Amino acid sequence: MNFKLSASVAAMAFFAGALTANATELRLSHQWSNGDVRHKVAQMVADEVAAADVDLDIKIFPSQSLLKAREQYKPLTRGLLDMAVLPLSYAGGQQPAYNLTLMPGLVKNHDHAARLNESPFMDAIEGIMADDDVMVLVHGYLAGGFAGKDKCITKPDDMPGLQTRAAGKAFEQMLAGAGASIASMSSSEIYNAMQSGVLDAANTSSSSFVSYRIYEQVSCYTPAGEYALWFMYQPLIMNKSTFEGLTEEQQQALLAASEKAQAFYLDEAKKEDAASAEVFRENGVEIAAMTEEDFEAWRALAKETSYKAFVEETPNGQELLDLALSVN
Repeated sequence: MNFKLSASVAAMAFFAGALTANATELRLSHQWSNGDVRHKVAQMVADEVAAADVDLDIKIFPSQSLLKAREQYKPLTRGLLDMAVLPLSYAGGQQPAYNLTLMPGLVKNHDHAARLNESPFMDAIEGIMADDDVMVLVHGYLAGGFAGKDKCITKPDDMPGLQTRAAGKAFEQMLAGAGASIASMSSSEIYNAMQSGVLDAANTSSSSFVSYRIYEQVSCYTPAGEYALWFMYQPLIMNKSTFEGLTEEQQQALLAASEKAQAFYLDEAKKEDAASAEVFRENGVEIAAMTEEDFEAWRALAKETSYKAFVEETPNGQELLDLALSVN
């Protein structure tokens, strides 16, 4: 047995042993710092549950201190991890349907995202999760936009000839269809790539645009507003069997805390977009806005590129896509 496998087995044994030793402590993992909105959502749930005094403690492990970001879903399905805040598309390799939660043009704005969370589309996604012994406690989408080094980007006609970084495979497919050349990299590499002339444009989340100081390298920013393309579903999820093993009082406290945290998450997500626009504006960057006509042009392009690829690669892909598109 190699070291990597041995370490994984040891970690699983640790999780299982810890849960047996103290059944009222739940372990929650995520990849972000304590200042991030997703950590604040997790902390709110933990604090509210603690205040309910139902003999249930949630211990949060931020900044990938327990598990790497893309390694959280499988332990969660096996009950070796209790809870996680996770971009669900990270588990798209295990469940291709999850790739639909990071798909251009499916979500128009945050209020539309909230409607999707309460729709038959999300019921179908949650059904797939349930088959993996996973359940959603807090729904949440975060948004993003475009930034251009020398020009504004609001519609497909703005893309031909640009070297572009996109956030996610589906966005790469769509932007390539618009005539852009794709340079794959993490969001942390955007700044240097723009500075060195490797990139002309980038697509990422509102928070990443600010935290990586992209405003120092671009002339125009198109933030998420009334219309936006980039929305990523990033819920707080839990092992279903672990939840069902709690007392009724503990379950109710957890659900009540999650309801409060979900309202906070939506409000804060909207604030992040507005705050990012203000930071760019203060740094002398032009602020552009995507119109409904622009959005529909992107969606038409996505249907011929990203959506088509998803349907071809995913069992019941067309059915799931139609459910998502049916939410107004």
